[in-house]
Amino acid sequence: MAEPARAPELWLHEAWHGRASPVVRAGLSAAAAAYRAALTVRSASYRIGLLSTRGLPVPVISVGNVTVGGSGKTPLAGVVVLALRGMGARPALISRGYGRRTRGVRIVADGGGLRLGARDGGDEPVLLAERLPGVPVVVGESRYEAGAAAVGTCFADALVLDDGFQHRTLYKDLEIVVVSGSDPWGNGRLFPRGSLREPLSALKRAGLVVVTNPPSATAMGDIARTLRRKGSAATVLSGTYRPTSLRRGDHVRAEEPEALCGRKVLMLAGIAAPGGFVETAEGLGAEVAGLAEFPDHHWYTIGDLDRVAARLRETGAEAVLTTEKDWVRLREMPLGDVPFWVLSVRLDMGADSMALAQVLSETLRRAAVGRPMP
Repeated sequence: MAEPARAPELWLHEAWHGRASPVVRAGLSAAAAAYRAALTVRSASYRIGLLSTRGLPVPVISVGNVTVGGSGKTPLAGVVVLALRGMGARPALISRGYGRRTRGVRIVADGGGLRLGARDGGDEPVLLAERLPGVPVVVGESRYEAGAAAVGTCFADALVLDDGFQHRTLYKDLEIVVVSGSDPWGNGRLFPRGSLREPLSALKRAGLVVVTNPPSATAMGDIARTLRRKGSAATVLSGTYRPTSLRRGDHVRAEEPEALCGRKVLMLAGIAAPGGFVETAEGLGAEVAGLAEFPDHHWYTIGDLDRVAARLRETGAEAVLTTEKDWVRLREMPLGDVPFWVLSVRLDMGADSMALAQVLSETLRRAAVGRPMP
């Protein structure tokens, strides 16, 4: 079966792991040097006032990362929203809405429920809106304008920014940075030569760092030491991804994730770091016949699904196993008779839940006293 041309995103991942010619590596290094210069100019522009940061009259908590995709910032944003609700706040979630076909500020969901589908609101915002019923979800290229709409139209009294670490137009009371425990800094190089969106010195802006799926206490210690070397005084916590349910397509009834044990599946993932999803399925005892990998936020085509169906037949797998985020996009497609199973995964803060709540509570307390405005 012929495969389509590899997307630039997948090609870059291969280059980051050394699978590129010296000429290509040299070109990426030159582009990374230009990118570093642009970041330096941008930071200086904020420092001397050429670019400005504006504030809103509510606490703003940002959840982001320093690498390109795959660390778990969106699941943690949902955890933060739930924690704030538990404290009596009325939070709204703000996102750019990557991959949507609309522009400008759009209200994906409000207190009355979902208002936009994934095509117009973005896959992650729609997924979060379904996981967090009653919570306003607003998307916009400008986090300030989206936040203003959430406050003025949806009456939110706290904002949680999904993927907000690099966005400095809006004043933030707390910067939370999410780090992958198994691959915290990628190859340590700046984009596009590596996966770093900013130099690690940017970690000085973080007030809290959450390490997802740390493989060992040693790995946690290494990450903490890197933070200190880069001048970060952030509190360091950890969380673990745990599978919570297995659904067969749109079936309402959910099964225990252990139902995957002994089942042969072809995995389908259009996410930033599919390796962790494969490991989760294998940890549940699934027999993984292969992985159909697509770029993050990829909108599937009929041709894509035809190739997946052919590969399913070739491998003799029982079903296609995919993520909730992929299912938000897939369910809008004609799927024919291909059986799709959806594995739900959540971030569990475990023993660090109370420490996270304390940091959030302190942030709300400081904002109530009156945070400094730029």
